[in-house]
Amino acid sequence: MTSSPDDVVRMAREKGVRMVDLKFADVPGMWHHMSIPVRNLTPDIFEEGIGFDGSSIRGFQDINESDMLLMPDPASAILDPFTAEPTLSLVCNVAQPGARHTPYTRDPRYIAQKAEAFLIKSGIADRAYFGPEAEFFIFDDVKYRASQNEQWAVVESDEAHWNSGRNGTTNLGHRMRPKEGYSPVAPNDTLHDLRTAMVLTMEDCGIDVEAQHHEVAAGGQCEIDMRFDSLLTMADRVMLYKYIVKNIARRAGKTVTFMPKPIFGDNGSGMHVHMSLWKGDEPLFADPEGYAGISEMARFFIGGLLTHAPAVLALAAPTTNSYRRLVPGYEAPVNLVYSQRNRSAAVRIPMYSDSPKAKRVEFRPPDPTCNPYLTFSALLMAGLDGIRREITPEKHGFGPLDRNIYEMCAEEKREIKSVPGSLGEALTALELDHEFLLEGDVFTTDLLAKYIELRREQDAEVRLRPAPLEFALYYDA
Repeated sequence: MTSSPDDVVRMAREKGVRMVDLKFADVPGMWHHMSIPVRNLTPDIFEEGIGFDGSSIRGFQDINESDMLLMPDPASAILDPFTAEPTLSLVCNVAQPGARHTPYTRDPRYIAQKAEAFLIKSGIADRAYFGPEAEFFIFDDVKYRASQNEQWAVVESDEAHWNSGRNGTTNLGHRMRPKEGYSPVAPNDTLHDLRTAMVLTMEDCGIDVEAQHHEVAAGGQCEIDMRFDSLLTMADRVMLYKYIVKNIARRAGKTVTFMPKPIFGDNGSGMHVHMSLWKGDEPLFADPEGYAGISEMARFFIGGLLTHAPAVLALAAPTTNSYRRLVPGYEAPVNLVYSQRNRSAAVRIPMYSDSPKAKRVEFRPPDPTCNPYLTFSALLMAGLDGIRREITPEKHGFGPLDRNIYEMCAEEKREIKSVPGSLGEALTALELDHEFLLEGDVFTTDLLAKYIELRREQDAEVRLRPAPLEFALYYDA
């Protein structure tokens, strides 16, 4: 990674770059880009910015205030691995034009930067580390249509169990049964080499990868784990990770989706987020005498996460499809409790190591359709609110709970609080509980209002359309 405008210009010259690609995130969390010839890459561009139409980006400006600026971050410079011509890729912040080019309040990357600054100013810690585990499906084919008279979708995975009786082409068997896709070897796992290509490309782009493997769902579900890093850096890497995974798959004639529940009756894709706070070289979440080896600060952090979880999920599980995943069963973390090892709990404390440096909390409900800048910032703000207010999880009935929840009786289960049952419920929770996000002006009311507006529109679109299953259930009524 380079660190100054002069370094970036020098890198472009040494690598024979011909184009410069400028990438930025919209409010829901999709990357957009525009490109310029390399001759326009000068040190001044990092201060002056490049103009673009903000009214054409979801959640940004109205048409009468559309002029915006992209401000490239020199530390983000890499060579784009997917362009025909040598292309330098730069991640950008968004700014309002004017004498001082003020940062844009709805720029998700700016919110992440403010969250990191707020942490330092709080005096609680000076670093927050994040380690997301983003799962995804690799399909051989996908078809879908949503129109006035048609509602349908078909996905295909050659390694899935439903192809065991396929006719018309050679069928060699070795297919995965439902919920038995976790880490089998070849020939059942047909995607190892493709995941390896993804990993090596990620490494070439500066992302440290810890492991890759097939996931539980039988129809092509996979996971690649990145090594933890600071909030902003990791949010940038999630965006790059998704970009690399999708494009490597496309090169191989396959398609990737990060939607949480594309297949009925099998596990969905989550993005479990591991978090820890540090001050200097001291990990703040470790205490060998505490429950699961965590400190009182970590328990307060968990208390904040669980208290604000319904509101946070409007950002962290932001689609109607997210709540097809967040249902009992399928290892879904629907229970607002914390636990060591228990994967149905919303917060888990991994027990792989007793090292103080390894002590962390894992928030399991998020999924990879979220905007990582907003999600990581919201998780940090919720945890810090718990620390400042000394919210113990037990005070609000949030655990710990180390029993198998699915074996508990109905009366016991009723005592356990659950995540919202729909996107609409989560958005309502965010409307009612967002003051913790506004601390230090990290989030702003205009950003939250626009975000809620966008997601409400999507929620309404899904609610108003008849589902194919409804025809099976009610057509002959």
